[in-house]
Amino acid sequence: MYGFPQRLYEVRYPAPGAPWLAERVVELLGEDNVEGSTDWGLDHAAWCPLVKMYPDADIPVTELSVDESKTPEQILQIGTKLKSLRDEGVLIMGSGDVVHNLGLVDWNMNEGYPWADRFDKYIKDKILAHDFDAVANYRSRGEAAGLAIPTPEHFYPLLYVLGAADAEDNVQVFNYERTLGSISMTSFIIG
Repeated sequence: MYGFPQRLYEVRYPAPGAPWLAERVVELLGEDNVEGSTDWGLDHAAWCPLVKMYPDADIPVTELSVDESKTPEQILQIGTKLKSLRDEGVLIMGSGDVVHNLGLVDWNMNEGYPWADRFDKYIKDKILAHDFDAVANYRSRGEAAGLAIPTPEHFYPLLYVLGAADAEDNVQVFNYERTLGSISMTSFIIG
């Protein structure tokens, strides 16, 4: 990450790793679909929510990288392959934004652009309807999708989570708002 206040670069979140979970992910996805590194540390997408959820850093964490070479449908399918981890007591969390276009941020806006509002509502409505294939097919939303998701790294984590969801899972929405014109951190609790 770059361009943030210095205090964010000084945050330490020393959660223990979970090698057993990393091994289980490799087992579920197959070795051809996994390449790993243990020298990276936790990305800000992981530690930012975790530091608030588990401030004592007392839970083991294994982080998946986002593979931008995959299609949204493939990312959704990876989530499906990880679904059994839920039954094994693993919290599957995706961190990112439904709308994330830093190039169009307006620091004077407290709401979203109309296209951001429309796109965020579309994604929310499809998730509430358990129409996860439509969420993966977000590009069908045309210009609004291109503006909302110019690059997929902030959106794909949601697809991992949706892939791991069950059709009967309850969905809760919180933080449903847009800000700075082109940012939405609409959040979902599934299951």
